[in-house]
Amino acid sequence: MEHDTPVTASPLSLSISDSTICAISTPPGVGGIAVVRISGPRAIDIADSVWEGKSLASAQSHTAHLGNIIDPDAAPGEPPLDQAVATVYRSPRSFTGEDVVEISVHGSRWIQSRLIKILIDRGCRLAEPGEFTRRAFASGRLDLAEAEAVADVIAASSKNAHRLAAGQMRGDFSKVLETLRNQLLDLASLLELELDFSEEDVEFASREKLIGTADEIHRLVTRLASSFSTGQAIKDGIPVAIVGEPNAGKSTLLNALLQDNRAIVSNIPGTTRDTIEDTIEINGILYRFIDTAGLRNTPADEVEALGIGRTLDKISQARIVIWVLPPDFADLGQLSSEITSRLSADTALIVAVNKIDITSVDRDKITTAISTTLPQSAPTIFISAHTGQNIDRLQSLLHDVSGADLIDNADVIVTNARHYEALISAKTSITRVIDGLHTGLSGDFIAQDLRETIHHLGTITGTITTPEILTTIFTRFCIGK
Repeated sequence: MEHDTPVTASPLSLSISDSTICAISTPPGVGGIAVVRISGPRAIDIADSVWEGKSLASAQSHTAHLGNIIDPDAAPGEPPLDQAVATVYRSPRSFTGEDVVEISVHGSRWIQSRLIKILIDRGCRLAEPGEFTRRAFASGRLDLAEAEAVADVIAASSKNAHRLAAGQMRGDFSKVLETLRNQLLDLASLLELELDFSEEDVEFASREKLIGTADEIHRLVTRLASSFSTGQAIKDGIPVAIVGEPNAGKSTLLNALLQDNRAIVSNIPGTTRDTIEDTIEINGILYRFIDTAGLRNTPADEVEALGIGRTLDKISQARIVIWVLPPDFADLGQLSSEITSRLSADTALIVAVNKIDITSVDRDKITTAISTTLPQSAPTIFISAHTGQNIDRLQSLLHDVSGADLIDNADVIVTNARHYEALISAKTSITRVIDGLHTGLSGDFIAQDLRETIHHLGTITGTITTPEILTTIFTRFCIGK
């Protein structure tokens, strides 16, 4: 059925085969080309109806064709709307699992909007956010975890963030979950068999073996859940707080690391009154650097005092803290306590002695003073943020303390908050299974806890899901994906 205006019904109210959808899949604005994607049972027929060139209806899958887009409302003698390339993907060998045509036109806003209007007039409706990926999930081309990774691949802003998202989209995470699910099903089947033969008092597996399997599942679920903080840092940027006394050179260091004049630099103490944040990728890792107000016991005014309070908060939230010291520092005692008392167990501390270009430095004496004052071990580096001396060494040190080497070797790292919540729930229920096996709890109750564990893991890949979960996930996608 053809219509003149796009249908606005939610994809939840439509089966996958009910409609043919279209959208611009490239970013909005003017560019060299724009790609319009069509997917659905009439995708090829509708594209063919506006196409001048080789018949798309007879084209083989995964072939591209040069032709013209015809505007049906054009006056006689007017040129085609645009010369374009149409790429045909036939079901089920397409991203969505349906017939798909992708039309590459020139990037003019007019051409893009006009082509969309023509396609809608011919029977398409405008796709909703994430609808192409949702159709890929519904057709079994992707599971839910892989579908969510599509958005992460698009949003990846560093090499490692892309690596994690691409691995999840390939199914690395899903394979681990499938292994877990199979182990749980084996465990559940043994318990269910024992329940069936409860009157005969038959034991199909020793309790030690069942506990061993449950312990192994618990360890893996725990490791996956524990990786979330690392995964989130890779995805959003590892937060690095730059702290120290006023005029230590914190803002200059921020500018040197970012290679940009992001922060105002002044010799007047207390210039930075609030936190300044920016991100940059270094050696494949995205860092979120936070320049903070200078720490001192007697702030000049209430505004500076508020800035110092925010500095202390940022220390608590950071995964890495760079403590910037002038080479002529006097006493580290109270300031050291202010900083180190707010470091979490996972936070790395780096001491950067700055301004070595303008002051003679007794490095051994300074290193000894720092090491004897700090309650924990922290690498010390001597730099000049103004000239850039040893900034490259500081970047290498950031890489070392960030745990990037461990990240590179990790099998699977969780980056999605929904997945983390499901893993925590699965960890809770598998813990109850282990406790029940140790205490001789009735098999009925243990089997129920096993089913809960399977349920929580199933919500990650979409084996078990609800329309509400799907709506929440896919409406976060851009239109055209």
